[in-house]
Formats: sequence, C-alpha cells, structure tokens
Amino acid sequence: MVDRDRDRAAESRRILERISREAHAGDASLVSRAAKRARDHVSATDADGDDWIEQWGTRIGRVLGLAICAGLLVWLVMFLLRGA
Repeated sequence: MVDRDRDRAAESRRILERISREAHAGDASLVSRAAKRARDHVSATDADGDDWIEQWGTRIGRVLGLAICAGLLVWLVMFLLRGA
C-alpha cells in the first residue's frame, strides 16, 4: 500500500515537472508563440531554402488559402446576420 502511494506521488511529481517545463518553454506567452508559428507558417520557413520557386509558391498558396478562409468566414457571418 505504501509502495503504491510512493509510486503515485513520484509519477505526480514527474507529471508536474513536465508540465512546468512545457509551460515555461522559452518564457514566451501562448499568444506570442502562436503568432510566431502562424508567421513562420505563412512565410514558408519550412520550405526548401535553396529552391526559391518552392518558397514563393508555398507562400502564395498559404496566403491565398488564408484569404479564402477569411472570405468564407465573412460570407458566413453576413449570411447568418441577414437570415436572422
């Protein structure tokens, strides 16, 4: 019984330490990390740096996808407001 409690306490400490490390990774806020990830995604930092055509094609495709998504969201809001 005591061994089981010690195992649970040790596991709880490990989980809390891991959460603490993940929460303080880089000491950046959640919003700033999300904004950086979105900026890196749209600017195609994951594309091959040696192939400029792939880089620009990826950038153009992602910006067009973002614009289409924003347009559909605006259309949906207008549709819902007009129908109400």
